[in-house]
Amino acid sequence: MGLLDDKVVLVNGGSQGVGAAVARAAAREGALVAVTGRRPEPGEALAAELTGAGGRALFFRADLADADQAKASVTRTVAAYGRIDCLVNAAGLTARGTLLDTTPELFDQHVAINLKAPFFAMQAAVADMVAREAPGTVVNIITSSAHGGQAFLAPYVAAKAGLVGLTRNAAHAHRFDRVRINGLNIGWTATEGEDATQRAFHGAGDDWREEAAARLPMGRLGQPDEIADFVVFLLSERSGVVTGSVIDWDQNVLGGLD
Repeated sequence: MGLLDDKVVLVNGGSQGVGAAVARAAAREGALVAVTGRRPEPGEALAAELTGAGGRALFFRADLADADQAKASVTRTVAAYGRIDCLVNAAGLTARGTLLDTTPELFDQHVAINLKAPFFAMQAAVADMVAREAPGTVVNIITSSAHGGQAFLAPYVAAKAGLVGLTRNAAHAHRFDRVRINGLNIGWTATEGEDATQRAFHGAGDDWREEAAARLPMGRLGQPDEIADFVVFLLSERSGVVTGSVIDWDQNVLGGLD
């Protein structure tokens, strides 16, 4: 038996990066999977891959900057599978901005994707769980930068720090509904999105991963499949009664000083 046998798992932002790794790990553990993304090509390819491997997977195109589409990702999952048991909010915008140069438009984009979308996806998912009087789990992919972060991530930090508070608030509110809600503050991770960000905003070359790894304690960046295994554990019953936890999944010890 898999850790998520017959569980319906929705991964928002699941067509690439950490989200896609979570979708693959959930499918391996027996879940019925739905993923969302803005671009149909990688999302449909992932759904076909998981289905071809013997699982059940669907892709829904969604722009999560629109709260209505964030909610619809849940209602479409329920329409397809009859319910939702697990939600993973993995979508994220990392466009750079400092306190001094961030425009209201950029700030609103960060809030829409990094905070508003998880809020309304959780609203719809928890509503289904409560209506069925059934337990469920949510994992929010956050960031270690939520503790303060880099100067060039001001709007990102503001939105993700809000998601930390939301995770704990929602977990507290629905603990007696047996809906467990946790978060992961992930560190620097080797994803397609991070590669694009490094090239677009920092002029990185093809060897940026090797250069970054040389500066990190473990000598490598975090890997999406490692994060995915941890997410599956938190979604599953093996994580017991844990709720309201926001776990630092990183190799740097925040608060430690040399």
